[in-house]
Amino acid sequence: MKQNINYKSLAVLGAGESGVGAAILGMAKGMDVFVSDFGHISDKYKIELEQRNIPYEEGKHTEERILSADIAVKSPGIPPSAPIVRKLVEKGIPVVSEIEFGGYFTDSKMICITGSNGKTTTTLLTYHILRKAGLDVGLAGNVGFSLARQIAENPHEYYVIELSSFQLENMYDFKAHIAVILNITPDHLDRYEHKMELYAAAKFRILQNQTDDDYFIYWTGDPLIAEQIKSVQSEAMRLPFSEIREEGDAAWVEDGIIHFDTPRDVWEIPRDDLSLKGLHNLYNSMAAGLSATVLDIKNEVTRAALADFEAVEHRLEFVKEVDGVRYINDSKATNVNSTWYALESMNTPTILILGGKDKGNDYSEILPLVEEKVKGIVCMGVDNTKLLDFFEGKVPALVDTHTLADAVAACRKLAAPGDTVLLSPCCASFDLFSSYEDRGHQFKEAVNNL
Repeated sequence: MKQNINYKSLAVLGAGESGVGAAILGMAKGMDVFVSDFGHISDKYKIELEQRNIPYEEGKHTEERILSADIAVKSPGIPPSAPIVRKLVEKGIPVVSEIEFGGYFTDSKMICITGSNGKTTTTLLTYHILRKAGLDVGLAGNVGFSLARQIAENPHEYYVIELSSFQLENMYDFKAHIAVILNITPDHLDRYEHKMELYAAAKFRILQNQTDDDYFIYWTGDPLIAEQIKSVQSEAMRLPFSEIREEGDAAWVEDGIIHFDTPRDVWEIPRDDLSLKGLHNLYNSMAAGLSATVLDIKNEVTRAALADFEAVEHRLEFVKEVDGVRYINDSKATNVNSTWYALESMNTPTILILGGKDKGNDYSEILPLVEEKVKGIVCMGVDNTKLLDFFEGKVPALVDTHTLADAVAACRKLAAPGDTVLLSPCCASFDLFSSYEDRGHQFKEAVNNL
């Protein structure tokens, strides 16, 4: 345990994977635990809580019970402005994330990854390398089982953790041995007063508490990172990367070869050997390769892992070829920049499916690639007015649909042999689907039924 924890009672807000994991860890540490979810708790987690005799409620927050706790763990989806969170803060009760809470009870090495796009791929790729190297490693954060659950029931020497800005908001004493920031582009701005500087500051909380024994890995070419880094006080060793070498870079590409140059080791790998293609995946692979290098993983192991890693579901995932048309599931593209990377990787005429819950998107970022590569846009959402207004006259075909079945049917009508149909929506899924995973699964099912 990293510090002396004297909390006797724990309130957990939200009963998803992170909340239930925190409750399990709290019980394991002898705390009086109460779980409260203002919405519905899935049967899976109800069964877990009942089996462990952890009291819970759903559909409400019983303030008397919650506000009597010594500490509260908050689901990342609950905003700081929520009334119950405000009341906890006003009463002086610490409100922390599940990751922060888990960190109180372990000295394991943490490899933490954030960014607006590429987090999941880089996290899974880094985890793949560490496992291939034989390290005792867990996968946590937005993927895998919660960190708190693993610390309670299946502890590891290393953890690779995907961190959203929401999770980082309520992290204070937690320390990343390796902190990775891939990029910062507009996303979730409704949570941050529509101010990019507040969103960027949340991402940079990943550097808190780092010492000169730790590492900060980041993409040189991101203007928001470059601006934010000017005011950052961090003792961690900086290991920047970019496609074209800049002074001080620890990874770059030259003549088709990716070079890694760190104080721990110097090595290289042909770019064509990477299993993941596209510019965005080059950056993801560089970040994962640098993390492996500073952990002293053998270069031949890292090379092999970068070459045999399988793509992440819902991220540029090939589904099927039908009548000579390739169908690609990129449902995880919930913001404009993510769709930009998807379009950048397209090398055939593309039918693009856009739409969903708009988060204040500016579609002008993808317009040059749309004009260059897209022969048709199919809008799929409850209200497509903003998309239709923006792209009117900018593509040869623009179709308005309001169901996935109609969208796929429209794509089939527009596509010709040699084309690609790309689901890369730019938007959140919650208008028509329960999650981007649900959207992706339904898309794959529809394509497989063609």
